[in-house]
Amino acid sequence: MPRRPHLTLRALLLTTVATGSAALAGCGYGAVEVTPHEPEPGSADVCAALQDALPDTVDDAVRRDVDPSSEYVAAWGQPAIVLRCGVPMPASYRPDSQLFEIDGVGWLPDEGDGGTFFTSADREILVEVAVPDDYAPEANVLADLAPAILDTVPERELQ
Repeated sequence: MPRRPHLTLRALLLTTVATGSAALAGCGYGAVEVTPHEPEPGSADVCAALQDALPDTVDDAVRRDVDPSSEYVAAWGQPAIVLRCGVPMPASYRPDSQLFEIDGVGWLPDEGDGGTFFTSADREILVEVAVPDDYAPEANVLADLAPAILDTVPERELQ
């Protein structure tokens, strides 16, 4: 099953264009429409703690509501940066995969059409962040998320 063909597909949790009658959130944009996400077993408590620890802004992008509301998904900015907690390990992961360490979190990048998906492969519960190309360098987004991840998601040994 292909995973991550395009950052703007609804199935991949990014913004869809709403009609002009959409209600506006505090930042001037409506809620980010996302596909419901069923987390991996055993991740609920960690994801709830992460949700509470997430920052209000990442790389100057303001946090937005998601629709439907979810304890496992968060979004910021326009186009939306979307975080999902409790995801499976990406199919692209290999024991010799190169991770990018940013402020103590090891990220596995996976290129998509329109941006990059980053998965925190060195954590017991995996967190995925979809970062549109508009937010280059992506390291700013990931650095802003690192403190919340380090505080709430235990590290694990890579295999």
